[in-house]
Amino acid sequence: MAETRDQLTMYTTTWCGYCRRLKAQMQRENIPFVEVDIEHDPAAAAFVERANGGNQTVPTLAFPDGTVATNPPIALVRQRMA
Repeated sequence: MAETRDQLTMYTTTWCGYCRRLKAQMQRENIPFVEVDIEHDPAAAAFVERANGGNQTVPTLAFPDGTVATNPPIALVRQRMA
């Protein structure tokens, strides 16, 4: 499941503190999303690398409009999903 265009997808790892923080913020804001652990999904890891200049930087969010943001503030997520 590398890329879905009909929903917000959050690419993450279990050990990432930034991921946990953004996930909690999105849950508080009732922003629906699908979480994909790049350590268990090679296609997702490859997508994150392409989106981040060869780096597996998380959290990386893929928005329904096809845009991508790496470690965005919750205000940006809220704006993009409005």
